[in-house]
Amino acid sequence: MLIKNYTAQLKNEFKGYNGTALMQDLMAGLTVAAVALPLALAFGVSSGSTAAAGLVTAIVAGLVIGALSGGFYQISGPTGAMAAILISIIARYGIQGVFIAAFISGILLVLCGIFHIGRLTSLIPAPVITGFTSGISVIIALGQIDNFFGVTSKGTGTISKLLSYGRLGFPIHMESALLGLLVIVFMIFFPKKWNAVIPASFLSIILATVLSITLHMDVATVGAIPKTLFLETRFTLSSLNMENIKGLLGPAVSITMLGMIESLLCGASAGKMANVRLNSDQELVAQGIGNIILPFFGGIPATAAIARTSVALKSGARTRLTGIFHALGLLAFMLVLGPIMAKIPLPALAGVLMVTAFRMNDWEEIKYIITHKFKGASMKYTVTMGATIVFDLTTAIMIGIITALILLVNRLSNIEINYEEVDMNRVHNTDATLAKRYENAIVAYLTGSVLFANTQHIEDMEHHAEDYNTVLLSMRGVSYMDISGAIAFMHVLTSLQNQGKKIILCGVPNKTMTMLHRSGIYEMVGKENFYWSVERALLHN
Repeated sequence: MLIKNYTAQLKNEFKGYNGTALMQDLMAGLTVAAVALPLALAFGVSSGSTAAAGLVTAIVAGLVIGALSGGFYQISGPTGAMAAILISIIARYGIQGVFIAAFISGILLVLCGIFHIGRLTSLIPAPVITGFTSGISVIIALGQIDNFFGVTSKGTGTISKLLSYGRLGFPIHMESALLGLLVIVFMIFFPKKWNAVIPASFLSIILATVLSITLHMDVATVGAIPKTLFLETRFTLSSLNMENIKGLLGPAVSITMLGMIESLLCGASAGKMANVRLNSDQELVAQGIGNIILPFFGGIPATAAIARTSVALKSGARTRLTGIFHALGLLAFMLVLGPIMAKIPLPALAGVLMVTAFRMNDWEEIKYIITHKFKGASMKYTVTMGATIVFDLTTAIMIGIITALILLVNRLSNIEINYEEVDMNRVHNTDATLAKRYENAIVAYLTGSVLFANTQHIEDMEHHAEDYNTVLLSMRGVSYMDISGAIAFMHVLTSLQNQGKKIILCGVPNKTMTMLHRSGIYEMVGKENFYWSVERALLHN
């Protein structure tokens, strides 16, 4: 089915394709390559690997994932979010651990695509996603302190690295800090209209490199750029054994989750821009195949990147050839400009990443949550962001979802029950018999779900009804009832019946009625005591 859908997708994508469209794809691809170059190098370094690994990842991912993608507009490569996860994996398991985790993750992503697991990402609340994105941006920014200021830290996590400055000191290297600051200021104040012609990140890296070489600055640089896609340090199947698989399964799941979430969110957002819906299953298979292949080249895990994808669309991308041309452009940079790229200052890349980290945040949504005082959303956002910084992505997502579920249960448990005495003088077309029958009756209006968390409110109904002969329950607002709620409800109704009171249920929704049947409440109350509304019950002879 996936192959059939992919073939149909290609036919539709290249229908009427001509030379004009090819030139559009070529120019869009080269534009994306200019944006991707500094980011690929920076994310390679920030992951704890090398700039070369980031560059190779962007090239191979652009070729493989770009060709197989579930949306022609998707541009994949190394990302800041992935780098934030990889740095802790490399610190603990080394670069071979990343290769193994990426390989396993690739297999998991393919399985997720085959078994339609991607749709589960829609169950993650938006504030949780925004929270972990902000958390990752903080990790990226803090992770660049060493390169930006020319200092040294030790530790395997963000917090431990920060604390290590207290032991090791913080002797700022002024040349490094000035170069990094120059890049940040340049990118912030670079006119947006010019950014469409030449990316600020690309131009700022060129400027910083020229200054570094011209002024003979003593700063750390990217280092040697290879002339081949096959890096010296890469994955081999001989390193794959049961012990490694067991130890790296957790990190592999984290990479899989991030790859799935980031790629599908990118596809959903870009799909609206392109007016073409992403084939999420095909996208996950493409990401999986790409991440299975990447370690054999010495690359790090890749995902779809929203920044590069949006640049592709804004530059006029027509087909998936844009992603392929972007990869070929990066390959040309590597082969032709390798010696110059090797002299790019690391503080300059750190500056690019700090600006990128800031822009990663969904500031519009954050402002919306805060200004509208959504307490639940603010808590989900804050808790997830904090957990992302302190723990790993998988733990952060789980904590965020658990927080969201607790808040949801708390909100659903707020059932509202209003009581009103029956006044037959307000009922039209009634007679003396009906007036006599309901002269001592009360109506309880229930709004909200009847759950295990609010059974106390249900039990309180008995107290409110103790002085009345007839109790009418208006249940139109009860959309759901769980087993605990049904048991509590039955106990109250049984007690009221034992006291000789007449029970009438009105306006019961279909799902709630199903639970009343299954729990035995319907049979206990009797079919004759169910009505469409309170008014019909009061008018029935």
